[in-house]
Formats: sequence, C-alpha cells, structure tokens
Amino acid sequence: MTDIRKKPASAEQPHDEAATFDDAQINHENPPYGVDAGMAGEALDPPVGETVEAPTISIRSWTDEQVRELKDQALRLMADMENLRKRHDREMDDARKYAMTGFARDLLEVVDNLGRALQAVPPDERGRNSFLDTLVTGVEMTQRTLLGTFEKHKIQQVVPNRGERFDHNRHQAMFEVPTNDLPAGSVADVIQPGYVLAERLLRPALVGVAKAAPQGMPGQAPQGGGTVDTSA
Repeated sequence: MTDIRKKPASAEQPHDEAATFDDAQINHENPPYGVDAGMAGEALDPPVGETVEAPTISIRSWTDEQVRELKDQALRLMADMENLRKRHDREMDDARKYAMTGFARDLLEVVDNLGRALQAVPPDERGRNSFLDTLVTGVEMTQRTLLGTFEKHKIQQVVPNRGERFDHNRHQAMFEVPTNDLPAGSVADVIQPGYVLAERLLRPALVGVAKAAPQGMPGQAPQGGGTVDTSA
C-alpha cells in the first residue's frame, strides 16, 4: 500500500534560495521600530561589571557683592511695584470722582438759563399777575432742586465776594475797574459764578478786577506830600 500521507516529490515546493534571509541581515538592515539603525544589534544594558557615572552638577558660589546686587534689584522691584499700585489706586479714585465731569459741565448752561429767566422778570411785576408769580415760583424751585443735586454730587458754586483777592485758579478776569475804593488786584464785580467738582474746576467765575485809578480822579488823595498854597 502506498502511504497517502507522504507527498510526492513533484508536489514539494522547490527550494528558493532567494527566499532565505539571514538573521543578521534582518537585524541590521531592518531594525525594529523605534531603534536606531546604528544601535541595531547593540545591547541596551551596559556590560556586566561596568559602572555608569551620574552627571555631576556644579554649584555656583555667590560672592557677597553679587548677593548685595541681587538684594538691591529685589528692593527696587518691590518699590516699583508699590508705586505702580499707588498710582493705579489714585487713578481709579480720580476716575470715580470725576466720571461725571462732562455731564456736569453741560448742566451749567441750564443753571445759567434759569438764573437769566428769573432776572428777566421785573420786580415790580411780581404780585400783580398770578400766572407770572406761579411761573416764577416754578423756575425758582427748579433752580433750587438743581443746585441741591449739584451739592449732593460735590459740585459747588464759586461766587467771589467784592474785594476778595483775585485767584487765577478759580477766577477769570474779563475787564478792569479803575477805583480807589478797592485794593488793586481784587474782585470788583462778578459777572457769572463759577463751579468746581470735588476741588477740580469746572468753570471759572467771570469777574472784573480792580486797578489803581489814574491821577486826578475824585476820591484819590494827593501823592508826594505836597502842600497847597493858600496865600494867593
């Protein structure tokens, strides 16, 4: 009997020499993924008995002069940060105080118009016409309410007194008044009041400034200490 489990010679595949691969060639020419070709075949672990030294870290020694310089730089940086914080707080405080500067300056014209309306009413006409009296009362109430609102928000009126020293920070000179009754450089007349917002000027007061009267004006005392000859 013929053993059917044995393959005939013709059924065997021919031996292909080109299909034979050298193990060393596989390891060197096609290294595994993640392994450098130059390191293929090399052992990853050091040889037995060989000691691997750890890298040494050099510790720099600081001199006293360098330490003092670093301390000085740190102190200067802290001072700069503190100044920056104070300036930021000051700017935020000013922003809160003067946020309504433009709005308040626009309302000043409203107050001026209310005052002009009251001045336009002749004093002798009050009490004769009930309608006019009611209108004047309403305008006065509106003016007082608006001025009260100004004071609530720290908007104060600047009305210099006659004879008060002229202040260029709050007053604006419109003309000069020759007079001997007031000292030169003082307020002689007030044309329009001024306003300030939390000590910041919104509008200067318009005033007339007194100046020394020329020679020969009535009321001026003779100068030079001369005497008058009455023998003629």
